[in-house]
Amino acid sequence: MRPDDPFDDAVTARAVIAADGTLAQWNEGARLLLGHTAEEVVGRPAAELLADGEPAPRPPVDARWSGTLALRHRDGGTVTAWVLAHRRDPDGGGTGDWLAVSPLRSPDEELPDDPLVRVAVSQSPCATMVFDDRLRLRGVNDAMAELLGLPAEYLRGLRPTDVGGRHQHSELEQHLRQVLRTGRRHDMETFMKATGEMRAHAWLARMAPLTDDTGRVRGVCVTAHDFTGQYRARERLQLVNEASIRIGTTLDVTRTAQELAEVCVPALADFVSVDLLEPLEPGSDPVSPLEAPVSLRRIAHHSLTPGSPESVTDAGEIVVYPAAAPHADSLIAGHSIIASVASGDLDPWLAVDDARARQVREFGVHSMMSVPLQARGTTLGVAAFTRYRRPEAFTHDDVLLAEEVSARAAVCIDNARRYSRERETTLTLQRSLLPRTLPNTAAVEAASRYLPAARSGVGGDWFDVIPLSGMRVAMVVGDVVGHGIQASATMGRLRTAVRTLADIDLAPDELLTHLDDLVLHLSQESGDGSPGEVGATCLYAVYDPVSRRCTLARAGHPPPVMVPPDGRARQLDLPSGPPLGLGGLPFESAELDLPEGTVLAFYTDGLLESRTRDVESGHALLREALAHAPSGPLDETCDRVLHSLLQPGGTADDVALLLARTHGLPSSQVATWDIPADPALVAPIRKQVLDQLAVWALTDASFTAELVVSELVTNAIRYGAPPIRLRLIHDGSTLICEVSDTNHTAPHLRRAKTWDEGGRGLLLVAQLTQRWGSRHTPEGKTIWAELGVLDEL
Repeated sequence: MRPDDPFDDAVTARAVIAADGTLAQWNEGARLLLGHTAEEVVGRPAAELLADGEPAPRPPVDARWSGTLALRHRDGGTVTAWVLAHRRDPDGGGTGDWLAVSPLRSPDEELPDDPLVRVAVSQSPCATMVFDDRLRLRGVNDAMAELLGLPAEYLRGLRPTDVGGRHQHSELEQHLRQVLRTGRRHDMETFMKATGEMRAHAWLARMAPLTDDTGRVRGVCVTAHDFTGQYRARERLQLVNEASIRIGTTLDVTRTAQELAEVCVPALADFVSVDLLEPLEPGSDPVSPLEAPVSLRRIAHHSLTPGSPESVTDAGEIVVYPAAAPHADSLIAGHSIIASVASGDLDPWLAVDDARARQVREFGVHSMMSVPLQARGTTLGVAAFTRYRRPEAFTHDDVLLAEEVSARAAVCIDNARRYSRERETTLTLQRSLLPRTLPNTAAVEAASRYLPAARSGVGGDWFDVIPLSGMRVAMVVGDVVGHGIQASATMGRLRTAVRTLADIDLAPDELLTHLDDLVLHLSQESGDGSPGEVGATCLYAVYDPVSRRCTLARAGHPPPVMVPPDGRARQLDLPSGPPLGLGGLPFESAELDLPEGTVLAFYTDGLLESRTRDVESGHALLREALAHAPSGPLDETCDRVLHSLLQPGGTADDVALLLARTHGLPSSQVATWDIPADPALVAPIRKQVLDQLAVWALTDASFTAELVVSELVTNAIRYGAPPIRLRLIHDGSTLICEVSDTNHTAPHLRRAKTWDEGGRGLLLVAQLTQRWGSRHTPEGKTIWAELGVLDEL
């Protein structure tokens, strides 16, 4: 046996009694007290050591027993000894057995004047005990003896683990050894119940070395301080700090309510529920003032018990609280309410709610606290805190803490609710501004996707496919800087402007120049007049299925990706151009020949941006996702692109994606004639047109087409400049007549007077065709008209 082993210390008699009542261990101190050796008593019932007629000790209270016993000595005599027995906590190094100890000195034996005890008692202002260099208790003051609930005269010679078997006693011994070894002060904090107390307290044990005149450490002085108030204040501060970090991490009402419940369990309650009032109309504030019964929707709850079995309402369900319920009382009164089973406050409610009464009995609920959730003068709902495992009822300090945490949560919930309302409004606005369906054109087959931002709010991304004259089609994609209603409204204005400018057939670079002026004006209207207050990027492309040429220009926007029908996807190299809104800087166009079946991918930067990869990696993923675009359905390709590039849980920015597969118009569906500038030759031209219509089986449209061609060609000869060219384009249900000349003056409709000999030609064309117009070309202008036709069977 080691001399420093606390069990083998001969100053104190120690014995370990197993759960079956037999002696498991017996030290030298026990032999000195009763004369029995370990070999003689270990394994035998401990009750055999009681003197004849000595009753067995009563069952211990709080896992500890102390008292005076008459014990049988080995020589047959009786020894009266004070015995302290306690159950050893397995966490404290024991096995759940009992340790019985008894000091060997007589209670009447007085120690000589001990300088250690004198110094400790004189200098300690509170409950104090002194240990020597072998961790034997040399003395305690009255305050410590009262705290331990044991007579001071019987404690001399005991170690901390003799006094109690909890893990805190073993921990105290470890810290005492550290003080003896280092000679430095040390503090130990713990939370436990003192002897005879109903509630646990927070204790601070302050340990200081006791030295002699030479500076040698001779013992340790321990003072115990009840700092429950400071401990609770620190807990409250920690909970408030944790709430400020964990509550409101998203702009989602349900998640915010769940965060409130999770933060408060188990720090404040064993079960927390959050119920919110339902607004009368979507997007409006909850109704006020309130009257019982109150209907709320359970948004979230959290419990110490997995699955929250103590809740009688599932998340998402409507729950009705009568006037007797604390939830309704606190909502109507506008302040927090504490109710408990012991006070009878819950009886009226439980009397009318059998399911809740059954849960209260089953789980032992004893205290509830209801705190209304209020923000910006509006009552949003109620947070209910319940205790059943923690024995203490709610206090006034708990109310203050719950109100502080709930106030922060209420503001976050209100922010989330307002954000959701604004987001829904913005989405509705944006859906009304974006094209619901893409037009079916002979030039391209198109598919699109739009995803609003999941975290930063709806932005100003847009796309469009705009049919143009001559079977051509314009494709546009843009991105307004910012998020929210303002960005969506700006997007709507820019999209309208693009359609208007496209309708007059401006070249891509010219269109962007006009759009740049518009954004500059919007900046001046919205800010201090300086450029850049409103920013946007845009890409505009025009594809001609007759020539199979595509003209593109961009203003700070990512270039498109082109996938030829038999080639690899690649990003087009286009002149970048400045973003819209800077003003005064030119834009450049680029022309490409596109084989039929080529796929063009237009997108906004939200598709490529990610916190987990760089932009170049995003481009590589996009090209890989578009590899089979020319042969597969475009809708499937759109889904594949989004699945490959976007992370689960949404994106940080809006995403707009537009895919277009080009078609070419066969030369057999296009007829072209060069027209001499001679009015006498109009008749032969009409004859050639009729012959071509016969070839196309469009004889039903011959009269109208002949009249339209005659008027347009005659006007070109009379008012235009040679060379003059006539072109007919036929695509199933449409016949297009185009007359081009080198005069840049555009015609316009006018109403001819009764006595005028001319001026009725364009008016007649407008009446006979579905639509007509003019567009400027580098060489001059083109007047066009579209007729609806049906192929003859």
